[in-house]
Amino acid sequence: MRTVIVSGASSGIGRATAARFARAGDRVFNLDVTAPQGPDATDAPGTPDDTGASAEVRWLEVDTADWAAVREAVRRVHEETGRLDVVIANAGISVRHGVLDIEEADARRITDVNLLGVLGLWQAAARVMTAGDGGVLLATASVNGRRGYPRYADYNATKAGIVALTQTFAMELAPLVRVACVSPGAVLTPMQLAEYTGEMLDATNARIPAGRHAAPEEIAAAFHYLASPEARFLTGQELVVDGGETAGATTSDWGTALPAARN
Repeated sequence: MRTVIVSGASSGIGRATAARFARAGDRVFNLDVTAPQGPDATDAPGTPDDTGASAEVRWLEVDTADWAAVREAVRRVHEETGRLDVVIANAGISVRHGVLDIEEADARRITDVNLLGVLGLWQAAARVMTAGDGGVLLATASVNGRRGYPRYADYNATKAGIVALTQTFAMELAPLVRVACVSPGAVLTPMQLAEYTGEMLDATNARIPAGRHAAPEEIAAAFHYLASPEARFLTGQELVVDGGETAGATTSDWGTALPAARN
């Protein structure tokens, strides 16, 4: 039985990911500043309405921007279970604003959670893993980090930074620790539904070759694969799961188009 930590697992992609590992029999711990929320919207055509509500996931109230709190949480989990196998840095936030309107407090908080939160959690976990039998470090990046999506400059920069962290951690920690990230495209999460109107969701769907948003469970499946023995030769990589969104588009093609969903 593996020990798995997922940050930001009280809703959205993190919640679906934690549930996926818990259903597989892993001991899963959710590091989140808020308590787990109700079932997420997963009504994308052709995907299961499977929020994993019955899967047992242990919630630890932790602000992942607080490195000391993160280190203590990792220590507690490792002390309690005697192992640390998979750590997924998923916690993320965003604010929709133009580059001329970004407030310093917003930009700093987004960076602290989205980028430094990954660095802090990975570092704490890597210290445990490298002192033991190794493990797998994963994170939620985004297609927003690959192109200049408007209205999310600070968010985009943090997601690009996660890819750089992935490559660097992979190089330094190989072969004992594998490292990878998943870059989702548009995902139907509570965060997406809170920021987008129905018209905005339809406009986004029209620009995705698959014709729809992903369900959080589809991203969870990518994480589960990356943590599996089948992916043991995969490290330092970014796995893009976007329904074809970035396959041929360029920034000029999108113009002022809506950005992809966040976690």
